[in-house]
Amino acid sequence: MEILERKACISGVGQSAVGRRLGRTGLDLTLEAIEVALSDAGLTPQDIDGVSCWPGQQATPVGMSPVHIFELRDALDLKLNWYAGGAEGPAQLSSVLNACMAVATGQARHVLCFRTLTESTAAAAGHGASRTGQVGQRIDGMFQWQIPFNAPSASIWTAMFAQAHFHRYGTTREQLGQIALTARHNAGLNPKAVYRDPLSMDDYLAARMISTPLCLLDCDIPVDGSVAVIVSHIDTAKDLACPAIRVEAICGALHGKTGWDQYDDLTSMATRDAGKRLWQRTDLKPVDVDVAQLYDGFSFLTLSWLEALGFCKPGESGAFVEGGQRIALNGELPLNTHGGQLSAGRLHGFGHLHEAVLQLRGQAGQRQVANAQVAVVANGGGPLASCALLTRY
Repeated sequence: MEILERKACISGVGQSAVGRRLGRTGLDLTLEAIEVALSDAGLTPQDIDGVSCWPGQQATPVGMSPVHIFELRDALDLKLNWYAGGAEGPAQLSSVLNACMAVATGQARHVLCFRTLTESTAAAAGHGASRTGQVGQRIDGMFQWQIPFNAPSASIWTAMFAQAHFHRYGTTREQLGQIALTARHNAGLNPKAVYRDPLSMDDYLAARMISTPLCLLDCDIPVDGSVAVIVSHIDTAKDLACPAIRVEAICGALHGKTGWDQYDDLTSMATRDAGKRLWQRTDLKPVDVDVAQLYDGFSFLTLSWLEALGFCKPGESGAFVEGGQRIALNGELPLNTHGGQLSAGRLHGFGHLHEAVLQLRGQAGQRQVANAQVAVVANGGGPLASCALLTRY
């Protein structure tokens, strides 16, 4: 079987300022990230002939996806041979997956992918994160089954999976808390992280409960910021300004029910199917991975990805992270080395992708993992899941 994504590489990455209530427009932040990514790759806007994003511009929730592809095209005067953007797809990495297919099939040569959020500024302006429509409108879709039971938030849905995992396997809050503690330690070495102050287990256990067993520190941080990633054909690697990062494998899978509450195993998620499929597209194994950037919109999602990607057996992720030694920067599987979304801020998984590229290039500064050659990146939770395996070129 030909693995088409191996014709693609990540040629450039860029990140804007990231912070709380920056008060800047989504387009402004996006253009800042793109400028950095273009310089990183040694490319110009004239080289970009493709654009890919997920989920595309959305009016609600305010700040979740504020930039339209057409707006970006006009701002940079891009001449596009291919573009794609929309809400359907296997989570955040779907834009990168689409970009890989575009360059592999000759639709484009250099595809710009971006993820931008202005959630923090939107919240400060009084815009909530509700997806349920305006007052007076009839609630439909999945929310018609959740709002009557006071379950409007993904924190509640994820807590259900976590509670099932606790009940079946004996997972503990102290084990779950190690995800947050490790993220905070790594964030202390990341100048762009939002929260960098030390965090203890006592601090974690004392934090306000949100939805049992998830407390405030199990939830990621809404921020303003943007990440741009340029996906290019592998033939361009020798002409780039920075070392190219090869896409060894990338995938998304949806084998189970599409709702958060109807999955066949409520201790697992679509992560299970995406993780299994990733290893079907490569000869590499979990033991070959040097650094893992695993989605942590909520800390339990990281445990789910550890099991789905085969770093431990189902039910054993709590024991795997207990004490933090295995997932430390000098451990067998350094995890979320930039601080993840729990401490560095929610860039919807693109912060994880950005960090993976820096680690593989040896550009991560104080948090650099020694001789990182292979990185796995995973995005999503519930019915949406995508993951990628990246290697040095």
